[in-house]
Amino acid sequence: MSTSIFFEHLVQEDRVHRSIYTDPLIFELEMTHIFGGVWCYLAHESQLPRPDDYLTGKLGLRPIIVVRDSSGKLRALFNRCTHRGARVCRETRGSARTFQCPYHGWTYFNTGKLRGVPWPEGYACDFAEGKYNLAQVPRVESYRGFIFGTLNADAPPLGDYLGAAKRPIDEWLDRNPGSRVVVAEANRLKFKGNWKLAYDNAADGYHVVFSHRSLLETENRHAADPTKGMSFYMGKPDEAPMYVQYFGRGHHFKDKRPNVERRPGALWEIEGAQPGMAAYEKLIRERLGARALRALDLAASEPVNINIFPNLSILGNHIQVFQPLAVDETESVWYATAIVDEANELEGMADAVNAIRMRTQESFPNFGEVDDAANFEEIQKGLAACEDEWVYMHRGLGIPGRVQRLADGTLKAPATDEVFMREHMKEWQRLMTTRPNIQLSR
Repeated sequence: MSTSIFFEHLVQEDRVHRSIYTDPLIFELEMTHIFGGVWCYLAHESQLPRPDDYLTGKLGLRPIIVVRDSSGKLRALFNRCTHRGARVCRETRGSARTFQCPYHGWTYFNTGKLRGVPWPEGYACDFAEGKYNLAQVPRVESYRGFIFGTLNADAPPLGDYLGAAKRPIDEWLDRNPGSRVVVAEANRLKFKGNWKLAYDNAADGYHVVFSHRSLLETENRHAADPTKGMSFYMGKPDEAPMYVQYFGRGHHFKDKRPNVERRPGALWEIEGAQPGMAAYEKLIRERLGARALRALDLAASEPVNINIFPNLSILGNHIQVFQPLAVDETESVWYATAIVDEANELEGMADAVNAIRMRTQESFPNFGEVDDAANFEEIQKGLAACEDEWVYMHRGLGIPGRVQRLADGTLKAPATDEVFMREHMKEWQRLMTTRPNIQLSR
């Protein structure tokens, strides 16, 4: 059976085969065809503000160092000594002009070029040859501060890859002073489940009222009128004005903003209460008066889920990164973001706004994401029933008028539909049957 026929069997119009979540060989292929073949999110430029700043991470399972080298160029170096393979950097982040392998002392500039080898007279080779430099991701590009990399020489330019998904990213950024944010520290958790379970869930509006019932109750625990947080999922969410949109190339978007009135203060009014927030709200109102609503809306979570295939989700005021560890294990990393008010638009209240933004983590990820992780683990356990082969994703399929194709070619449907999953699974299938042109540079 050819590869294309094999994967055609696994992804069908209304369902996918359980093995795409459970088969270690499929997972291994994904590390090349997906996490080597497309643009993957690596880091945010605000995490590397100065030359020589670096952080360590992964591209699929490949250990990498994302660095702004001494000349200011963004690079993604393989964190692997060319000599015997040991990691040359074992810190999470820092600043360094060089990296030295702790095993045998081989040292590299932060451009990846080999700087020196102890006792080189013991070798008959010419260390000026490029093959001894650190391998690195050949294509690293940034879109509005979001750094992506790919090993695929045939991948389209990053802007083309993002396509229509650039619009909600732009809107998410442009609401902030100076149209930018900086990335703060992260909440990290692991779950015993396949990485695609998290991506399947990233625009799923069907599960919210069931999986996050305790969070909904917590958000509304002090409210006489229970309209805080995600309460717009209560009742008949199929008929709510929020929607899901599929952009192509696996990217999709859940837009909950139509549920909220378009006026200053409306976002803040639905923000669930968290300890300490009232004091900052009082300070902002006293300082800014009638202009306080703009600041408080910035403190509230932006009601969007922007999902960039395969590993990035922008949700509320957070950046979520999906990191596969094994076929049945994934790390989910949630970075907080802060506003930067260089023009002093908020008259010194930026710190107060950012303090509230940090407290919004009490909803997601601190309470909400653990619900999802529990679901992912239970799915992975359930998929061990090997004779029950199929996972269904047909909500909304075949209902006339339910899914609309817009003039720009994107698809739009109610936020509770699974059209986004059907479409990104088709893209997954296409990528798994297409050989990427994997290359390294040194």
